[in-house]
Amino acid sequence: MTQPVVVVSTRSFGSGEQDPQGLLEAAGCRVELVATSHDLADIGDALSGAHGWIAGTAPVTAEHLAAAPALRIVARYGVGVDAVDLRAAAARGVVVTNTPGANAEAVADHTMALVLAALRDVVAGDRAVRAGDWSRRPGRELGSCRVGVVGYGTVGRAVRRWLVGFGCEVVAHDPYVREADVPLVRLEELVSSCDVVTLHLPGGGRPLVDAALLALFRPGAVLVNTARGDLLDEQAVARALVEGRLGACAVDVLSAELGRGPSPLLDAPRVTVTPHVAGQTVQAIDRMGMTAAAECVRVLVEGRPPQHPVQLQEAEQ
Repeated sequence: MTQPVVVVSTRSFGSGEQDPQGLLEAAGCRVELVATSHDLADIGDALSGAHGWIAGTAPVTAEHLAAAPALRIVARYGVGVDAVDLRAAAARGVVVTNTPGANAEAVADHTMALVLAALRDVVAGDRAVRAGDWSRRPGRELGSCRVGVVGYGTVGRAVRRWLVGFGCEVVAHDPYVREADVPLVRLEELVSSCDVVTLHLPGGGRPLVDAALLALFRPGAVLVNTARGDLLDEQAVARALVEGRLGACAVDVLSAELGRGPSPLLDAPRVTVTPHVAGQTVQAIDRMGMTAAAECVRVLVEGRPPQHPVQLQEAEQ
């Protein structure tokens, strides 16, 4: 039997407390770490002999799959699969999996950190004190806010749990959820009535928050995005911040990650940015790594179906 080869293209793989590479090797797999950028010039040789691919957030295209004729599984290290060409994978008989819920608590925690940082102007206050400015800037109490959660899946529900603990009134919008433990409202109603809007939807290739939607936001509202960079029209958001219509913006993801050039949000006022680390806790890294590795073992070594397959029709909803 040919030894299964698993290429890994995610930066944090194995950097937690558990050993997903050891899990693969104990099952008889050979592990090869490759560039996280997924540039074919860098990883093409490795893909040519790969049977499994534990893939990060960079695109997995039809060209990548064509370069990997022996590939049987793409195990996404995380939840989102919008960067994976699922049609091309299905056409080649390549199974695609993800790690549902593995980083939900981590992302929810980070969302709360960004919400509080925006409401209390934490970053600007830190910079001011370091520059010798101890002037006081009044913030807002989270418990006084009505918060809108856009996208009410695992992460959105985890965020809601924390918000309720702070005493917030919470509403949600999700076109695929019919029943929830909070009121479900239209998106336009949510943004026009909420003090804080936090995004937890998969990317769709076009902005959700554009100039038209921003015009409906409650004046002075805070916008938080720990989901996908393409959910924001960043030019429109920056303009709303400069004009004072939007109170603050806090993001963990930017369009620059998608190769779209420098983000205008980096030069806009009242913006807090973190480097796509919402899902990066020791615990989440362990859950993502061990789950992705176990899926490769099931498919490549044990000949069993994966536990978390991604169906094309589900991803397109």
